[in-house]
Amino acid sequence: MGDVLNLLERPMYSFAQVDGLLGLRSPTARRWIDGYSRAGKWYEPVIREQSTGNQLATWGEFVECRLLSEYRHVGVPMVNMRPVVQRLRSELEVQYPLASAQMWLEPHGKELVFHVQGNSRLDKKLWVVRTGQYELDFEWTPPAERFINAAKWDDERTELLSLRMPGDLVEINPRMGFGDPVLVGRNVRTDVIGELVRAGEPVWWIAETYGLTEEQVNAAAAYEQRIRRAA
Repeated sequence: MGDVLNLLERPMYSFAQVDGLLGLRSPTARRWIDGYSRAGKWYEPVIREQSTGNQLATWGEFVECRLLSEYRHVGVPMVNMRPVVQRLRSELEVQYPLASAQMWLEPHGKELVFHVQGNSRLDKKLWVVRTGQYELDFEWTPPAERFINAAKWDDERTELLSLRMPGDLVEINPRMGFGDPVLVGRNVRTDVIGELVRAGEPVWWIAETYGLTEEQVNAAAAYEQRIRRAA
């Protein structure tokens, strides 16, 4: 378990980088991770137990932002998720419950989340688990399903190694590309490919030079274009 905690606790990104990589409007990551003040009122962070003032997000905090980003268009304040995260942190005894294997991969995970979100009176638009066809049949909601489909775990199913971005050919892996977005399974950063495409280099030439397919080159360029638009 020590290796898992070490990876999740590894400082990786500035808040601005988290916003950019996930296509969030600034300063969303800062608000979710470390809390914020508005009109003289203080709003506690959703992800951290309490505000620390630390300007760097760990891999675990980035992963949890990735999940929360699936709900950013629902129109319900994300701070409403705070009681759920706090309760799950206590129940699972982990620092990053939304990034934990206990929640996503253990048989009891869905049931635990279902009861915690219900007891916390969380708006159903932010639910992570819902009931299926039968009363005790629990299933992930669509936003949670998209997240878990993007997550890649190690062979022991304990360590969250990487997260795929929309399109499935780009991933963020803390052990590859210095944590910058790379093509899945390759240590080729998307910003390098995107810069070459913007400079007018032919897609076939970039693919041949880096040992990629043209589909991979186009996926990297498309991802870079999306995050540039969101900046």
